[in-house]
Formats: sequence, C-alpha cells, structure tokens
Amino acid sequence: MTTTPLRGVLPVIQTPFAQDGSVDLPGLQRELVWVLDQGVSGLTTGMVSETLRLSDLERREVARAVCAAAVDRGRDAVISCGAESTREAVSLAQDAQDAGATALMAIPPITAVLDDEELFRYYSAILDAVDLPLVVQDASGYIGNPLSIAVQLRILDRFGDRVYFKPEAAPIGQRLSALREATGGRARAFEGSGGAAVVDSFRRGIVVGTMPGAEVSWAVQALWSACEHGDWDLAYALSGPLTLLVAIQTSVDAYVAVEKHVLVTQGVLASADVREPVGYRLDPETAAEVDRLVDRLRAAMPAVP
Repeated sequence: MTTTPLRGVLPVIQTPFAQDGSVDLPGLQRELVWVLDQGVSGLTTGMVSETLRLSDLERREVARAVCAAAVDRGRDAVISCGAESTREAVSLAQDAQDAGATALMAIPPITAVLDDEELFRYYSAILDAVDLPLVVQDASGYIGNPLSIAVQLRILDRFGDRVYFKPEAAPIGQRLSALREATGGRARAFEGSGGAAVVDSFRRGIVVGTMPGAEVSWAVQALWSACEHGDWDLAYALSGPLTLLVAIQTSVDAYVAVEKHVLVTQGVLASADVREPVGYRLDPETAAEVDRLVDRLRAAMPAVP
C-alpha cells in the first residue's frame, strides 16, 4: 500500500460527552471541523481522547467519525489501536483501516510488564494485520514503562517506512537523540509533549511533526510552521506560553481537564465533562491561569495579513 508520509501537526482530539454521559457525536463533529479549520495536517485519537474510558463500541464510533471528517477534507486520520490484548489491538487496527484511517497509533499494554520479545510480537501482530503505517507510542511519561531503544530499532528494521515513533519517556530530548543514533537517522518521530518540546525536538533532526492536544492547535500549527521556516523568534515567542500551559498538565487527566476547558472557552465544546473516575479536577484558580496563558499565546501569534 502506497501512502503519503505522515508529517506536520496532527492534534489528538477530545471526546465530548452529552448530559446523559454518552458520547456527543454531533458535538464531536463540530470539534473535528474546528480543528481541521486551523490548517493542521489531520486528526488523531489517543490517550487524551479518553480512549481507555470508552466502550469498545464507542471507541470504534469515534474512530469512524474522525476518519470520515479527515478524509472529507483530504487530511490524515491517525487512529489509536493500543489495547491490553494483541487480539483486541489487531481488531481495532483492522476496523480503523476499514473506516478509512491513513495511519494507526498504539501504546503497549499497560497492565503487564512486558519484555522486548513480547513487545516486538505485539507491534508485529498489528503491523502484519493491516497495510497502514503505525506510530509506536511510548506513553510512559504518564503510564506504563519506557520502550527500549533496542525494541524500537528492531521494529523499524522489520517494517521500515511503515513505522513512526512518538517518544514520551523522560528525558524526551535525550531519548530522541538516542533513537536517532541507534537507527542511523532513519527513525521518524512525532513530538508528544503537547507541543512544549517542539523546538528542541525539531532541532534533533528526526522529528517530522507533533501530536498536541486540539485545544490550541492554531498555536501549535504556527509554531511548527515557524520551525520549518527557521523563524526562531516566532518559534520561541510561541513556545514560552505554550510550555507554561503544558507544565500545568502533569497527568492524562490533567491534559483532558485543561484541554476541554480551553475548548469550552473558545465555544468549540458545549461541556467539559469527562468520564469518571478521574485523578485531577480543574479548580477555579488553575482555570484562571490557563486562561491567562492562552491569552498570552494568542498575543504571540503572527499577525494575519
């Protein structure tokens, strides 16, 4: 299967919920249109989409909605298929491919500590079951355990250009450079810290894009474009308030709470409701600081001709 290489800003969307707690599919559609209107390269589902709190049916419904919206605009749709069993991950991957996804993304199982052989078999099973590219996501900055450089190299050697990486284990920059050196510069990676590490990651030479949250995708798109064009004054002006905003988000639940709040304040979502239980709730003082940082980020944006 021939595909256009993934590149650019691929925001991870949030899943809105209706008053009865069900997935708000019309609200999701409005969000997807808004995100695409920011000029991004496509849409992604992932941890901050609350995928692990959705039922299997809901997860597939959200994936189909994301694929339909992206394909309609000629953009990429990257669908998360990570699961606790290889069987379920493969099923989700095949369903996403049938729905029109242009790529997949998968975290490892998080309820078991797996050695490199088990991880290699898990990712190989997904890649063997479909024709799509796969973003190997190391989400261990929030959950699970770091993926070794050795297993990432082995996956790349086996599947070549179909493989991308999203390294999120700390320290992100150093691990990114280690992956670059181990693969002789062949690895292609997406920055995965909400946009905070875009500048540093971009300078390391193998980052082809970023997968931030959707809430300030307009700013991350401007930041990515600034890096590509070598406009470092603009890049650092945007990176400052963005980094402070991301620093507030210290867990998956914090990312979800902050991102939904910002989407609500912009009129994109009707509600900031999340699936419970949660380990983080946004208090009024933190929300006010988030609002101030978003204002500073907007003030740093380049003027529109």
